[in-house]
Amino acid sequence: MSWLPEPFRIPAFRAYWVARLSTTIAMMALVIVMGWQVYGIARQTMGVEAASLRLGFIGLVQFIPLFFLTLVTGWVADRVDRRWIARASVAIQAFCAAALALLAWSHSTTLAALYVVAALLGVAQAFSAPALQALAPNLVPREILPRAIALSSIAWQTGAIAGPAIGGYLYAIAPVVPYAAAALLFVVSLGCLMIIPPVAVTRLARGLNPWHQMIEGLRYVRHNRLVLGAISLDLFAVLLGGATAMLPVYARDILHSGPEGLGHLRAAPAVGATLTAAFFAFRPLKSEVGLKMLVAVAVFGGSTIVFGFSRWMPLSLACLTLLGAADMFSVYVRQSLIQLHTPDEMRGRVGALSSLFVSASNELGEAESGFLASLIGPVAAVIAGGIGAVLVVAIWARQFPELRQAKSFDPPDLSGNPQQEGA
Repeated sequence: MSWLPEPFRIPAFRAYWVARLSTTIAMMALVIVMGWQVYGIARQTMGVEAASLRLGFIGLVQFIPLFFLTLVTGWVADRVDRRWIARASVAIQAFCAAALALLAWSHSTTLAALYVVAALLGVAQAFSAPALQALAPNLVPREILPRAIALSSIAWQTGAIAGPAIGGYLYAIAPVVPYAAAALLFVVSLGCLMIIPPVAVTRLARGLNPWHQMIEGLRYVRHNRLVLGAISLDLFAVLLGGATAMLPVYARDILHSGPEGLGHLRAAPAVGATLTAAFFAFRPLKSEVGLKMLVAVAVFGGSTIVFGFSRWMPLSLACLTLLGAADMFSVYVRQSLIQLHTPDEMRGRVGALSSLFVSASNELGEAESGFLASLIGPVAAVIAGGIGAVLVVAIWARQFPELRQAKSFDPPDLSGNPQQEGA
């Protein structure tokens, strides 16, 4: 197995990787089918703009639990065995998929039921994201962590490729099939997480004021401007430039490609992202990491603009593929900077804040896209979002010179007081 990338030579990381792949395929299948059903049910009684608004609600109900639970979930990830947090979260996701399968089987799926399940999935993701992010660095040596992050991203992006396509094709067979398949994949993920052995971690001391420990994570991010700039750049760029929320609209009413076409559109960004992550798994980025991240986010915004204008499926797929590659470039740099510049005993809380920002850019971005589309139309909303993402890059390059000046991933000494790191 000497030909494998170094992280894959570690059994615990291989189990973690398979668990993340299975979970992502299942989640992406759920997202694509739930979005299609929400839009389809809404279109039975309302027009495109109003149905787009209902589609945006899916992202909102997933974001609300994360917003209110962020401080708690980060603190839990630094106090409780991260493996068991991930296991419990995956078990909840499996329950959600099984519940949706039962509703589809009995032909009783409603908008209200879809929103309730989406909220429960949001709770599960609120706990699983910081735990899994904080667990990965404990499974591999520090010097190969950037490669492990790239490989972990491959698992996520491969799942993002397979999940939408699987969801769309299985839904074409019967609505119950993708939900049942997702439940099975969550069970596979749970099995992989169960075989990860205990790992050495630096845990928070018991007996200290929990509220102060939660706030400490906020203070750390606020004082470390490199981490703050990287997290907030993704938040505002993707919040404004996210076109994926409008893909059901494009598939049904603009490109007229149906559920199979929707699967292709959802998979296209992940194709570009997976190729980028695979490249970094073998050829890690070593120089001018901050400047290159800013350029990648600008490319993300530009690709979104062109996609918004497109009425030709091949061009739309090409734009989404480039969009996904640029987004993966940014994610790789951001995650490497955050993980390597954060002490282990702080990773759960910082990871929770990062997840909040990422979720805000994704789920809340879907809500923003839906609301904006209801006002000015889906095409104008996508184009305006892309322009906004490019403007965010220009502002952040000026407001956070630490990003432009980040030459490599090499972190400072993390053995001292965390707050002094960003001073």
